[in-house]
Amino acid sequence: MNKNKYTILVPQMAPIHFELLEASLKSSGYNVKLLRTCTNDTVSTGLKYVNNDSCYPSILTTGQLIEALESGKYDPDRTAVIMSQTGGGCRATNYIGFIRKAVKDAGFPQVPVISFNVAGLEKNSAFKLSFKTFIKLIKSIIYGDLLQKLVNKNKAYEVNKGETEALYNEWLCKCKKLAVKSSYREFKKSIFSMVNDFEKIELDKTLTKPRVGIVGEILIKYHPFGNNYIEEYLNKEGAEVVMPDFMGFVKYVVANQAISGKLLKKGKLKSAVSKIGINIINRIEKASKTALSKSSKGYLLPADIWHLESQAQKVLSSGNQTGEGWFLTAEMIEYIENDIPNIVCVQPFACLPNHIVGKGVIKTIRNLYPNANISAIDYDPGSSASNQINRIKLMLTVANDNLDREKRKMVHILIENKEKETVKI
Repeated sequence: MNKNKYTILVPQMAPIHFELLEASLKSSGYNVKLLRTCTNDTVSTGLKYVNNDSCYPSILTTGQLIEALESGKYDPDRTAVIMSQTGGGCRATNYIGFIRKAVKDAGFPQVPVISFNVAGLEKNSAFKLSFKTFIKLIKSIIYGDLLQKLVNKNKAYEVNKGETEALYNEWLCKCKKLAVKSSYREFKKSIFSMVNDFEKIELDKTLTKPRVGIVGEILIKYHPFGNNYIEEYLNKEGAEVVMPDFMGFVKYVVANQAISGKLLKKGKLKSAVSKIGINIINRIEKASKTALSKSSKGYLLPADIWHLESQAQKVLSSGNQTGEGWFLTAEMIEYIENDIPNIVCVQPFACLPNHIVGKGVIKTIRNLYPNANISAIDYDPGSSASNQINRIKLMLTVANDNLDREKRKMVHILIENKEKETVKI
């Protein structure tokens, strides 16, 4: 497959990040096309080729790819599709098999299906990432994480409605260029400039909103259609949404090589390479962490993956590496310990790994953190949207009740302090 002659179709997953990743891959000579939208027709198309007992993400991604091939916009003799694989016991490992069968059954047997993975599942001679391209992708993800944080915080409290969205669009265009062509010094400078620009957005300090963190299966937690636009709904209901960093999952995948080597007492080379990879990511991400820590708006800083691993071990072993594994549990603990006790855990229906490390650990987490307010929500083609909304509303009711209780407590403390000062006078 000649990369210059082929269009590579990429199914949507994380809208902000994938906009940037598309630009980075194009700059490296790959003619990639991000399939941005999903509809109910996309789900119907996916269900024609993937059995309903497969996970929802596989149905969505397969539907998007087949829909694009059937649209007539792409020459099937000059088109390929790409999908990531995590490896292990998660059904995501079988996506490539689902897609290959679907592409063939839909009448496009000549379309290559590329596996993008770091687990060594498949080798793709026509799709090789150079170190230069790898750095571009890392920068893209860091920019995406930063934009996600800045937008969610400022949009929740902005005085001048629409100001955050306008600044986001401006910086998204800048980041597409900077991720592709910038020295480390220019990259670092742009991070501080971005945070400073968002710092100028005036926030309504009279508002107090419950902070709600979203965790779960990687596609469902980021994909707006896949999670029934949960971010939009939470914002509308008066919550401040906190999304996990995409880079956190990347670090989790890389770190697992070292963790597995330690647990199994083998694979010293892979373990060493894994640690070097984490160090490179941390070095590039350092500017983002420093810039955010200087802000007065209280952003959740990028986490140390080794700290997250140690925190997860309060609940389960870091040998749980199927699907989101121990990382999902660690994300919930990270939220709670950073004063974000309200959590929505989203997962595909019957996703066994994530039900174990998500829904399955909620009771233990509540025992450790009594203030934890966690709601687990399943998604699949037949899920009732009203049932999902009712669960979210229940979680928000508890969140608002707790917030009101905290407000009353603070008022009581202020009154007590004032009375003590009066007595002294």
